[in-house]
Amino acid sequence: MQFDYSKQLMNEVQALAVNASARKSDGTRHKCFISYHVKDINEVKIFVDTFGEEFIPVTVGVSEGDDFINSTNEDYIKERIRTNYLSNSTVTIVLVGSETWGRKYVDWEISSSLRNDTVNKRNGLLLLTLPSMNGNARLPQRAEDNWSAGNLDTSYAKYYRTPELHDKATLRSYIDDAFQARATRDASVNNSRPLRQRNA
Repeated sequence: MQFDYSKQLMNEVQALAVNASARKSDGTRHKCFISYHVKDINEVKIFVDTFGEEFIPVTVGVSEGDDFINSTNEDYIKERIRTNYLSNSTVTIVLVGSETWGRKYVDWEISSSLRNDTVNKRNGLLLLTLPSMNGNARLPQRAEDNWSAGNLDTSYAKYYRTPELHDKATLRSYIDDAFQARATRDASVNNSRPLRQRNA
């Protein structure tokens, strides 16, 4: 098997996440899956280290080493991602950098997050631009399908800048809102787009 460098980086972020989460004991925190492009790993590490005590972060996601990546069965792919990476999480946070919009695994993770079945309920969806984007980033198409700038009250996903590093309460409120959306805005979910088959 070929060495999967991206998985090694993801494991490094997860170790950082475990340490950050352990700094605080709080039964009201939500378990959040973090979706990102490995190119943004340094900013992702800062985010997880700074804010990781405000939620329970899961950061290891889909990579070339996964046995389902060559499957053509979309339901199977979504089920495997949900089982392998999203299990027990309730909110997916997409950290959006300059190329995140075109990454197929980010699309797969978002689609799997929005999937709702008898075993796994869908996740809330929170979109945060990384600081390097100055609050303006192109969103993945599936994220756009679930966010409307003109109708924020009914958009399933919410889209914000990453809060300032000292402003942990704001991030906590964003996560809480995404968690509540699973019940209050679930009728707005649009997961009809086929899975992205290649990176743009």
